[in-house]
Amino acid sequence: MEKIIYEYSILRCVPDIERGEFLNVGLMMMSKRQRWLQVRVNIDTDRLRILSPRLDCERLRIQLEAFLRTDVPFPSLPVEERYRWLAAVKSALIQTSPSHPGILLSNGQVKATDLLEEKFRELYQRLVLMP
Repeated sequence: MEKIIYEYSILRCVPDIERGEFLNVGLMMMSKRQRWLQVRVNIDTDRLRILSPRLDCERLRIQLEAFLRTDVPFPSLPVEERYRWLAAVKSALIQTSPSHPGILLSNGQVKATDLLEEKFRELYQRLVLMP
């Protein structure tokens, strides 16, 4: 059995820093050994308007796009360094959760990247989209 180690961090929209309320708006997941990084965002404007009726959702969308880009901040950085840069603690409209580690076990019949993508979809559904 091969161990596939990964880390993930949740992207949170914090419309009012003083209130501290947030809504999960995205997920980042990385595997250093697999050189794999995935980021996906979801802006649920209806739920965000409940937290903050005056929230500028267009500004939020523009800021979240920075997490999706592959050419910034430094395209030559290794995956783990890009992840660390993106997951760094910020006091802003978009914040990240602490990084959470995980392990997947592969029997060698399924590619490691396929297992990572499956786990990413599962976490994204549960943590961001919330059924």
